[in-house]
Amino acid sequence: MTVPPEIPALELPALDAAQREQLAASSAALQALLDARGGWLAFDEYLQQVMYAPGLGYYSAGAAKFGAAGDFVTAPEISTLFGACVARQCAPLLGADAVLLELGAGSGALAETLLHRLAALEALPQQYLILEVSAELRARQQARLAALPVNLRSRLQWLNALPVRPVRGVILANEVADALPFQCFSAAGGEFFERGVCRDAAGALQWAQRPAAPVLAAELRCIAATLPHGFAPGYRSELCRRLDPWLAALAAVLDTGLLLLFDYGLGRSELYHPQRDAGTLRCHYRHRAHDDPFLYPGLQDITAWVDFTRVAEAASAAGLEVAGYCTQAAFLLASGIELELAAASDGVVRARLAAQARALLMPGEMGETFKVMALTRGPQQALAGFALQDLRRLL
Repeated sequence: MTVPPEIPALELPALDAAQREQLAASSAALQALLDARGGWLAFDEYLQQVMYAPGLGYYSAGAAKFGAAGDFVTAPEISTLFGACVARQCAPLLGADAVLLELGAGSGALAETLLHRLAALEALPQQYLILEVSAELRARQQARLAALPVNLRSRLQWLNALPVRPVRGVILANEVADALPFQCFSAAGGEFFERGVCRDAAGALQWAQRPAAPVLAAELRCIAATLPHGFAPGYRSELCRRLDPWLAALAAVLDTGLLLLFDYGLGRSELYHPQRDAGTLRCHYRHRAHDDPFLYPGLQDITAWVDFTRVAEAASAAGLEVAGYCTQAAFLLASGIELELAAASDGVVRARLAAQARALLMPGEMGETFKVMALTRGPQQALAGFALQDLRRLL
């Protein structure tokens, strides 16, 4: 997603009647869960509830998430240039007997662009599979993609779970890893604490912490031992242990081919830099960013930056090779974004695309914050999108 302005919570747009109703229902369900857990929830459990609870969570309720009417804008919504470059990278790995599987297809913008561009490149996959856990987003995707020509539309299939049989081809995950529920921790006096959620005397949600469980504490000590400066007293951050089973499940699905991930994040030593001592948790509501995850439970997006070192470690443990890691800017430049601009039909179109390209490429926009990682299995040809930059040394 693009980086929205960070403003005080009091300046956020007011809720309408439908949003107030959803907030009340989400809060009631959250209270019931807190009561059932003795008044304290680990933060990843809180996220599971407010982001994914059927009919109540952010990704399962009916509000718009993407685009001008939503909370943030992702690269496929910014410009078709993004999808065109992804198609250029994927085309050599696809063909008549290959499959393209997109995880969490958002508005359907990337699928729309990819199918058109892969057709032009004569590299259409046999099937274009979309795994979408949100019924509301699936309906939006189906409505948008219903307008595709029949030869493209007929390749689409929506899934409720990963395929049972391994596939050959490409798996795409654009801003999916950052949506996995994560834990929050703090360090103090050589000990680690897990930060969770409780209610204060007035019933408002607030942070609360307790000593980290032995498994979590041991993992944090191992991470600290790999860092140049460890974790200073008072250091706070996030840890996504769900990345490991997620990568293992994806690896089990990929027979041969490419798993391509796009997300905002860093290698571990940069992610846990001493100056990043308040973590990376951010909330997004109507194109505003803030750091209060308890403000609108169920109505706002809540994310944290991805530890790409952990992604690489989990992928390697699952039998995948880390074949490339670079910034989004480097990937798009290596994948032909300048050629796409040069091919624009006229000056007006070229100027519009150039403005969109700046949002995708510039360091202050998405170009440096977002990273791209290629994970492969089986014999592969060189991946053109990673020809300009290799950041694997930073993992």
